[in-house]
Amino acid sequence: MTTLLRPLSTMTSGTARPATPVKIDVQGMNFYYGAKQALSDITIAIHANLVTAFIGPSGCGKSTFLRTLNRMNHIIPGTRVEGRVHIDGQDIYAASTDVVGLRRRVGMVFQKSNPFPKSIFENIAYGLRTNGLTKNRGEMEGRIEESLKAAAIWDEVKDRLTESALMLSGGQQQRLCIARALAIQPEILLMDEPASALDPIATQRIEELIYQLKASYTIVIVTHNMQQAARVSDNTAFFWLGRLVESGATEQIFTSPTEKLTEDYVTGRFG
Repeated sequence: MTTLLRPLSTMTSGTARPATPVKIDVQGMNFYYGAKQALSDITIAIHANLVTAFIGPSGCGKSTFLRTLNRMNHIIPGTRVEGRVHIDGQDIYAASTDVVGLRRRVGMVFQKSNPFPKSIFENIAYGLRTNGLTKNRGEMEGRIEESLKAAAIWDEVKDRLTESALMLSGGQQQRLCIARALAIQPEILLMDEPASALDPIATQRIEELIYQLKASYTIVIVTHNMQQAARVSDNTAFFWLGRLVESGATEQIFTSPTEKLTEDYVTGRFG
């Protein structure tokens, strides 16, 4: 098979990865929108401090599954989950789960950048205030600077913090949204096609950022771009019609998958 692995100069996706503990353990998940079953018998282990990419055709359940990992689907009436989803051994669908606390631990960045119509500073400050994470102005300013630096946008906005976030470019807005998610110090970062609406230069910045962030976070990314998955991820999971067909090390999935359906998809025979 022809490999799609073409890592950026700063990346080493094809190299051996150290073993890391399981962060998210999903066993036998079924998910329903009312009477319609959208996910069937999903079982997967997602490891800490690695990037896991979900690939597959549009409508195959990638984003639906991603949203089950912080119960974002919970806000849709009539949805139902069966099976088990554990984060660090804790059942996130248990009746006793603090959903607000869960979403602090499991942050999310959406496909379309969605900065608040506020200043750059206030975009980051909002989550800190809402969650009571800083004691004074000085501590807040420090956390804001720290998160903007972590999202690789501090140097571009440090003299513009009082300006509207809506004045930023598309790529800058997306990195601001990443900074906003990082400010509340999650353990896991879910990213739903975070670069699909961006130009190639902005996309490269986001990809490089994802690769750097895995040192501190467990990252799960949905992408329709197989080359992107090959560049940034350590592990890849292929979804088809609401089922998880195959998952494993990214290099293995793209060069020697065990399932014929996976091979047909990654080689472009359908999609």
